[in-house]
Amino acid sequence: MIDQGTKNLMVFEGIVSIAFGIAAVFWPGLTILTLLYIFASYILVMGLINMMSGIFQIKTNPSSWYLKLLVGVLEIGAGVYLLRHPKVTFATFILLIGFALIFNGLFRIVVSLSEKLPSTIKTFLLIAGVLSLGVGVFVLFQPVASGVAFVWILGLYALITGPLMIAAANDLSHSKK
Repeated sequence: MIDQGTKNLMVFEGIVSIAFGIAAVFWPGLTILTLLYIFASYILVMGLINMMSGIFQIKTNPSSWYLKLLVGVLEIGAGVYLLRHPKVTFATFILLIGFALIFNGLFRIVVSLSEKLPSTIKTFLLIAGVLSLGVGVFVLFQPVASGVAFVWILGLYALITGPLMIAAANDLSHSKK
């Protein structure tokens, strides 16, 4: 069973994703440097959320808490790297975004298929995981699609997955214990 702390982190994750999505979609004239700082902050916060969630789940999810912790560490590493190296090349930035999305997607897919969760939560996680994986692969293999299209893809991804995480947390709050 998932504890209240994890549910709260899922809601916070959804809110942070929505905020990033709004910034990316409604501020399409972002420079690469501004996008880098916004994405680095986003991935850093998501990494902290994933690490905290992994720690909260040590007793409740003994089979997969370490995956959440690992994803969090990788996200924090990418966020810190981007913040410390703001003049990183666009290619490096694309690689970090793509790999972060792919790892996040694979984690969500594994959790959705392996954990004993309500079917709606499994569905939300599976959809979010497939979206993350798809966007990550697209970003890695279509680096030419930069500029506004690139920002919109990231923003739309965040605007879709954010509400999914909030809905999943809400469903967990209302599911029978």
